[in-house]
Amino acid sequence: MAAALKIDEFNLLDDGECDARIAAAKQILGKRLCILGHHYQRNEVFKHADFTGDSLKLSQLASKTDADFIVFCGVHFMAEVADILTDGKRTVILPDLAAGCSMADMANLVKVNKCWAELSEILDPDQTVTPVTYINSAADLKAFCGRHGGIVCTSSNARAVLEWSFARREKVLFFPDQHLGRNTAKKMGIPLEQMIVWDFTKPLGGNTPEQIKAAKMILWRGFCSVHQMFQPAHIDAFRQRVPHGKVISHPENALAVCEASDYVGSTEYILRVVRASAPGEHWLVGTELNLVNRLADEMKDKGVTVEFMSPTVCMCSTMFRTDPQHLAWTLDNLVAGNTVNRIRVPEEVAKPARAALDLMLEVVD
Repeated sequence: MAAALKIDEFNLLDDGECDARIAAAKQILGKRLCILGHHYQRNEVFKHADFTGDSLKLSQLASKTDADFIVFCGVHFMAEVADILTDGKRTVILPDLAAGCSMADMANLVKVNKCWAELSEILDPDQTVTPVTYINSAADLKAFCGRHGGIVCTSSNARAVLEWSFARREKVLFFPDQHLGRNTAKKMGIPLEQMIVWDFTKPLGGNTPEQIKAAKMILWRGFCSVHQMFQPAHIDAFRQRVPHGKVISHPENALAVCEASDYVGSTEYILRVVRASAPGEHWLVGTELNLVNRLADEMKDKGVTVEFMSPTVCMCSTMFRTDPQHLAWTLDNLVAGNTVNRIRVPEEVAKPARAALDLMLEVVD
């Protein structure tokens, strides 16, 4: 085994040289390698993926591959899910360990344990509250849900997961994204008056015991910084300019944006709906810029116009950290017999996290 190659040697390479190295490494590694690319990745990386999709779809694909090495071009929690679903039998690699998720970071195990302890002062949460974590969260929070009879959800199955949760217990603690929880619950007919926000910087989350007892949805004060860029005013301006246009948004957007939209759904849903458009249709899309730009290029030849919702450029900065230089560095090290940036979830965390993930797959199957 050769000495591990240093990333500094690759940071000076231009994208063209990286492309050549990536192609050569893929050729050498063959079926031993599987590269996964999330929709929000930059094009320079996305084009090298063997499979593309949202986080859960990619992790499920990872669990079915026979490849020895799964290089996940996404963010940290996605690579964790891939490792959990493959039972540690595959080597899952994140090209840049700095590729995290600001929303996922808004809820951590210390804060959630503190919340659960404070809820225990008011009620018996293990009997009355189902913890539900969005898949955009750390593995130890998925494990928390697994240990407390909870479950994981995605943006596409959140309603089914909440219906299952309310059939078991009267309340839901939903983290880390308050907007997905609120948008989904409101569509289910739960009034806003029965939803409270848990501000982890304040005692009892900033709520009174009476508010906690009356609430059906306890929403963690978390959000996606990208989706908070979109505003109802952007939709109003679009409708004035393009009266026949349609608006589609991701449920991580604020309630006002989702209610002003014609369609609301996950990234896979957005792609499916827009791709089914007839020539002449015009879309305003409220989700991450790289996905929207690729979709706009794809639909142009079909006579369909796709616009990004915000006049301000806003892409996922943590997704953007994965660049051709890091991907080339990762693959060249694999060719040399070195594994860098392996993501490995300890079994004491992976086991209960897997239970919560498996339960989700069972509920929405």
